[in-house]
Amino acid sequence: MIPMSVADLAAAVDGRLVGADPDALVTGPIEFDSRKVRPGGLFVAFPGEKVDGHDYAAGAVADGGAVAVLGSRQVDGVPMVLVDDPRAALGRLARAVLDRLPALTVIGLTGSSGKTTTKDLIAQLTVRLGATVAPPGSFNNELGHPYTALQADADTRFLVLEKGARGLGHVRYLCEVAPPRIAVVLNVGVSHIGEFGSVEAIAEAKGELVEGLPADGLAVLNADDPRVRAMTARTAARTVLVGEAADAEIRAVDVTLDDRGRASYTLVTPDGRAPVRLGISGRHQVGNSLAAAAVARELGMPLAELAEALGALGLPSTRRMDVFDRTDGVTVIDDSYNANPASTAAALRALAGMGARRRTIAVLGYMAELGEYERDGHAEVGRLAAELGVDRLLVVGENATPIHDGAVSVADWGGESVLVSDQQAAIAELRRELRSGDVVLVKGSRYRTWEVADALRAEAARSEGGSR
Repeated sequence: MIPMSVADLAAAVDGRLVGADPDALVTGPIEFDSRKVRPGGLFVAFPGEKVDGHDYAAGAVADGGAVAVLGSRQVDGVPMVLVDDPRAALGRLARAVLDRLPALTVIGLTGSSGKTTTKDLIAQLTVRLGATVAPPGSFNNELGHPYTALQADADTRFLVLEKGARGLGHVRYLCEVAPPRIAVVLNVGVSHIGEFGSVEAIAEAKGELVEGLPADGLAVLNADDPRVRAMTARTAARTVLVGEAADAEIRAVDVTLDDRGRASYTLVTPDGRAPVRLGISGRHQVGNSLAAAAVARELGMPLAELAEALGALGLPSTRRMDVFDRTDGVTVIDDSYNANPASTAAALRALAGMGARRRTIAVLGYMAELGEYERDGHAEVGRLAAELGVDRLLVVGENATPIHDGAVSVADWGGESVLVSDQQAAIAELRRELRSGDVVLVKGSRYRTWEVADALRAEAARSEGGSR
């Protein structure tokens, strides 16, 4: 964060000073976890039914060295900036800081799936061009968004932010907090359809991102998704289409996959062509990498450097297409961070590609927030697993039963689906069944499905330790 006096900070958030020195300087960081407060920082106290940040305000100042506390009620002996709503105030503070950084380019991206991965890819490219701030994982809501933005300072040149949504107006609000100059829309799917009600409403919400662009901005749109392509009519900014469609300005041709599911392709741009060989697994990473390439090109990265940089990309956020080999010859695809029908379909296709001559096992858990589409969405995933020829399907939990039903409904499937009660049952089943050469995918929403991947990883580590 840029240095800011307590008086200036209070003015930015429409706050009232109580017991605080108006000339004291906040140099950051801004924290809402009192354990992370550092000298010169600001502690934000959020009220809550179970945990109230105001109860930790005194410690944040006395022990952590916070200059002041941003909160909604006075705490005796603590320098305070009082506001009605600390969460909204955090957003106003982020906007005030960004307005004081004219050399900063804000890059925003949204989509039903792939946001965090593509955010990571973009950040790995922009850091080659200048100091970059991007959130770890997926800090993409009304709290994580301003919290990340406040990490930018005078040296920061690029701020890369996911913009998530649980309803109409959410992306628009995040654009008000951190107005983008470059916007990336990846796709429109059924993720969170239980909250939106329809795919059309999801498309409406995602399009709020390009509506927030200035006339001299750029919208990077997925040419292969009709709902995203249609967003060209919703922005005053320039647009660039990316994908595999023939009219995409940034596109991939001649795509091939190796035995690890890593794509190679020819990158086609208005500046010429260049070969790209990705180091990350999954056919769907082609589209993600093209979106990142369009951003880097807009920011001035030459084609030759861009092609080399794409090949060097990794996946720093955890549990997202993390492929590792065990010493017993088993390959594991840990994609357990979260799941929706589109991302699970992409992971299943990656599994099928990597296991073309090996036995494939998919451990699939419940996919949340699908509303009325819940049963159909799970059943479609099960049918796809069978149609792709997955050899063995472990469906975790009763609420994921439609995955099992969908798989066994495919008459000519030669595989087997087993419904297990929980993660521990899935781990026990794998311990009995795994053999050298197997490829295992672990995928599910945030219902502890990652415990299966962790068990597979831990057993690999124990095996390595025992072989030394």
